[in-house]
Amino acid sequence: MHPGRFFGKGLVIGAAVFSACLVSTVCAVRAAEAEDVRSLVAKIHWLGHDSFRIDGKDVVLYIDPYHIKEGPMADLILITHDHGDHASPADVAKIRSQNTVIVTIAAAAQKFSGDVRSVKPGDTLTVKGVDVRALPAYNLTKFRSPGIPYHPKEAGHVGFLITVDGVRIYHAGDTDHIPEMEGLAPDVALLPVSGTYVMTPEEAVKAAAAIGPKVALPMHVGEGIGSLDDAARFRHMATVPVIVLPIEK
Repeated sequence: MHPGRFFGKGLVIGAAVFSACLVSTVCAVRAAEAEDVRSLVAKIHWLGHDSFRIDGKDVVLYIDPYHIKEGPMADLILITHDHGDHASPADVAKIRSQNTVIVTIAAAAQKFSGDVRSVKPGDTLTVKGVDVRALPAYNLTKFRSPGIPYHPKEAGHVGFLITVDGVRIYHAGDTDHIPEMEGLAPDVALLPVSGTYVMTPEEAVKAAAAIGPKVALPMHVGEGIGSLDDAARFRHMATVPVIVLPIEK
C-alpha cells in the first residue's frame, strides 16, 4: 500500500476519533451543566400562579401562597404585595404555625396578625437563617386605565432576592421588565410570563437576559391568567436555561 494513502486514511480515522471524543466531551459537559441546573431547583415546588414552596435544610419557605392545599408548616412566608391572589389570609392559615414569620409590604401586612414584618423596596433582613432583600416590582406598560398601572411603582410592591442553603433565588413579583433587574445574576429567577398584568413571554425573555440567572422558572400562568403555552413560549425563546416545573396541586 502506498504510504501516502495509508497516512491519509489514518488521518481521516484519527480526525473521526478526535471528533467523536470532542462530541462526547461536549455532551458530558452539557450533561453536567444540566445536572447542576436541575440541582438548583430540586427543592423548589411550584404551587401554581406565583406560589412556591422552598424546602431548605432547616427552613420551609413559601412565597405568595394562593389556592394551595395544606402542606408542611411554614417557617417563613414572603408576600410580594396586597392583591388577593398574593396576600391570601385563607391560604396562609393552611400553612401557618405560631412560629411562622411573614415578611411583606405594609399594605399587605395589615391583613395578617402575629409575627409580621413590613418591608419596602431596598430593605434587607435575615429571618430564620434566610437572607432576604426586597426589590422593586412594578408596571411600565400594563395599565388598568390610561396612565394607571396595575402595579404602580409608588405602591411599593416588591420582589424578593433570597438565599436558601447557599442558593440565590429571585422571585420577581408582579412586574414588567424594569431597570432594577439588570445584573442581579441569581442562581434561579422566578419570572411572570402571562402578559396583561405582568411581562409577556417576549418581555420576560429580555428580562431574563438582563438578569442573567443560571436558570429561569416561568410563573404567573393559570388562575384565568395566561396558560402553560406562555411558559412554553418563554422556554423556547429564552437565551438562558429554562425549566417549567410541574404545578403541584
